[in-house]
Amino acid sequence: MGEQMIHFIRLESADAVAEETARRMSAAARRAIEARGRFLCVLAGGRTPLAAYDRLVHRPEEWARWHLFLGDERCLPPDDPERNSRAIALALTERVAIPSDNLHWIPAESGAESAAVRYDALIADLLPFDLILLGMGEDGHTASLFPGHATPTGVRAAPVHEAPKPPPDRVTLTPLSLAAAPERLILVTGAGKREALAAWRRGADLPVARVAALGKTDVLIDPDAAGD
Repeated sequence: MGEQMIHFIRLESADAVAEETARRMSAAARRAIEARGRFLCVLAGGRTPLAAYDRLVHRPEEWARWHLFLGDERCLPPDDPERNSRAIALALTERVAIPSDNLHWIPAESGAESAAVRYDALIADLLPFDLILLGMGEDGHTASLFPGHATPTGVRAAPVHEAPKPPPDRVTLTPLSLAAAPERLILVTGAGKREALAAWRRGADLPVARVAALGKTDVLIDPDAAGD
C-alpha cells in the first residue's frame, strides 16, 4: 500500500527543486500553524535542501512558530562546518527570527549513544512532525540509514557507527520517527544520484525506498537525477 503513496515529480532543474521545496515548506507551515499554532519540521543537510532554505529566508513566515529538527547529525563539534546544524544555521536560522528554543538539534557532540538517547526522549513528547524533509545519497541511503546496516526498531533516534562515509559516528532518526508525519518530501538532484534512483524505481530494497513507503511521500527530481 505504501508504494501507492509515493509520487515521483520531475522538475526542470535543481533550482526548481529548491524553489518548489521552499514553497511546500511554507505551505505546510501555514497549514500547521492554522491548525495547531506551531510547525514542526525535520530538516536535511545537503546542497539542494540548503538552497531551499536560502529561498525561505525571503518569505514572510511566522518564524516564532517554527520548530526545527534534524533527520540525522554527524558526531562532530557544534561549530564544525560538516555538521548539518551548522550548515542550516548559515543558510537559514541565523538569518531569520526563529527563537533558539525552537531549534531542536541533535547533541551529537556528546557521542552517538548519548545523543541518540537524549534526542529520542526529546522528540517523544513532540511527535508527530508536520513535515519531514530528506535527501538521498548515491548509495540510496537517507538520513543516516545506510544499505547493509540493520534498521533500528523500537526507538525514535539511534546511534550509527561505521557509516560508509565520514564521519563514521552519527545519530539518525529511525523509521518509527520518519513515519510520524502526514508527509515526507525527498529531494533527489544531480547525476550522482541517477543510478540509485533508477534502482529504487525498479524496486530495489534501499533505505530510502523503505522510508518513502512509510506513508505519503513526494520525491522531487531534477533532470540529471532522472537521467534525461
